[in-house]
Amino acid sequence: MDPGAYCRQVEAYLCRQNEGHLIRIVGPSFELVSAWSGAGVPLSVVRRAVDRACLRRRARGGRRRPLRIEYCEADVLDLFDDWKRAIGVGLGGPSSDADPRTGEESGGAAARRRASLAAHMERVVARLSACAVSEPGSLGGRAAEAAAEIETVRAGGVPRGKARQQLLDRLAELDAGLLAAAREAAGEPLLLRLREEAERELAPFRDRMERGAFRRAVAAGRDRLLIDHFRLPRLAYD
Repeated sequence: MDPGAYCRQVEAYLCRQNEGHLIRIVGPSFELVSAWSGAGVPLSVVRRAVDRACLRRRARGGRRRPLRIEYCEADVLDLFDDWKRAIGVGLGGPSSDADPRTGEESGGAAARRRASLAAHMERVVARLSACAVSEPGSLGGRAAEAAAEIETVRAGGVPRGKARQQLLDRLAELDAGLLAAAREAAGEPLLLRLREEAERELAPFRDRMERGAFRRAVAAGRDRLLIDHFRLPRLAYD
């Protein structure tokens, strides 16, 4: 996708999330979003970053001005790093070496601070609770069960030592179970559409990836899109 089309799609999504307020992506903001396009940042990552920034604003309450795309940059960078780790894309591809902030070659994004385990669980419980209400059937039920279990742990404080590792292992198990429930709820037509979208997202990285690695990355990318579709949190903490 050329940078102009990419920017128009980001602009359209930003407008919808701003309840119809039109925020043009021009000038410096166009250069910023074009750099994301040049670095291979998937549109799904940008959309999720916009959602995250909007949620923070709503949580603060009070009078809100329309959200500008510049205020989503940190979320885009963090989520792009998460996306690359999740699907197995390293820093060796032609687009993955580009700095998403400038579109120029870089030695890779600097490590960024992640949320504490306590903050992670708080955010996860909120998202799971919302899913339990919005999604009927087994997926909503699985989300409600996971939310209740994690909330019980939160009430007792974050464990340390061996107990902490056991909690991390349990979060990974719950994550896998929630993903399995999401696949079942999605059905084959949606899974096929998301797989095709994942292949398009990975197109900038394909030339430098072995065939088996590309297939695994597509499967992982499809699962990431599935999580986005149902607005699920990622339970695992790593």
